[in-house]
Amino acid sequence: MTKNVLIKKALIVDSESKHNGKTVDILIENGVITEIKKNIASKHKVFEANNLHISQGWIDMKTSFCDPGHEHKEDIQSGLAAAQKGGFTGVAVMPSTTPVTDSKSGIEYMLNTSKGNCVDIYPIGAISQQLKGESISEMFDMQQAGAVAFSDDKNSIQNAELLKTALLYCKSFDGLIIHYPNDKSIAKNGQVNEGETSTKSGLKGIPSLAEELMVARDLFLAEYCNAKIHLTCISTGKSVDLIRKAKAKGIKVTCDVTAHHLMLDDTTIEGFDSNYKTLPPLREKGNLKALLKGLKDGTIDVIISDHTPEDEESKKKEFDLANFGIIGLESAYGVLNSALSNTIDNQTITDKLTTNPRNILGLKTQPLEIGNVANVTFYDPSEKWIFSETDIKSKSKNSPFLGMELTGKPLATYNNQTLTIC
Repeated sequence: MTKNVLIKKALIVDSESKHNGKTVDILIENGVITEIKKNIASKHKVFEANNLHISQGWIDMKTSFCDPGHEHKEDIQSGLAAAQKGGFTGVAVMPSTTPVTDSKSGIEYMLNTSKGNCVDIYPIGAISQQLKGESISEMFDMQQAGAVAFSDDKNSIQNAELLKTALLYCKSFDGLIIHYPNDKSIAKNGQVNEGETSTKSGLKGIPSLAEELMVARDLFLAEYCNAKIHLTCISTGKSVDLIRKAKAKGIKVTCDVTAHHLMLDDTTIEGFDSNYKTLPPLREKGNLKALLKGLKDGTIDVIISDHTPEDEESKKKEFDLANFGIIGLESAYGVLNSALSNTIDNQTITDKLTTNPRNILGLKTQPLEIGNVANVTFYDPSEKWIFSETDIKSKSKNSPFLGMELTGKPLATYNNQTLTIC
């Protein structure tokens, strides 16, 4: 455990710090930033690297760790190892476990199992009991136990009255609803995006309408309840437009996009490789431009990994029988930076990994200032590297990015008084 470290010649990327944009030395002692200036002399361990950037620690707002119930795909310890490898110091974990995390005991299990790790876990409780979308879970009890938000993960709530009740109930204790918009009556048993590629492949399509209809519904509910809502895994241009207009009206909505939806389009499924099978499905290229515009103008607040581990038995089968899901923690930064770095500035990208998710989840930010607790990520946005199996710490290997050259790499993290190399 390295408690004391001197960071040499690091460019600070932190919109909340008065040192933002400066290349400085930073001294961390016993988990606290004690000195920031041009040149520091110290006997402590030195950390330095080419083109070294430092920001507040990255937060991933949507991961699945399968624990308890499906530990052969992932458990909390392997999931946290994958997060650290990807440069994250904190992860919000979905409640889609067996049993479902829909009570105080499930939240306590997550927190107790992750104690002492260099990556913080932020449990998300279920909105509905057993993720069935029929009755409200014990949300207040879960929040008191440490839940940072509530979601039914990819089990979209079809019952508008139930979601309305959840939004109103959360207002009483400033809780946050995170909802994945997908109208199942429209999506049905679709496997890929509905369009030219689905027609060519013969695979059943999921229309963009399935997402957009539910985005519109959720925005109406949030406006009616005057409650905040976070829409996750936005993937279509029309969804971005709807959210943009809602924000302009003052509706309390935030949203995120996955790293892989910024890099990949639906033509990738032409080879029937199930590692490209994900929910929402990869969309047509035009949507990628709309997502990019939404990131640039602030409509889209956060970028997530949507880390969804699946074992070989669930993935290595016929495309329409394979499970949905892509692991993303280890590759997230390289993927999103490769997709965005030529068009979006590094500060904007970093905000969507640091301050924005913290503010949405109600977590305390940790600006890089003297006297603050050190919770930081070190990275090089220009380093080129090949993503390989040796980079994967997850128990599952379901990634479409294996063998791909990526630009931008996490180098190390410092959190909970521990320096760890990525």
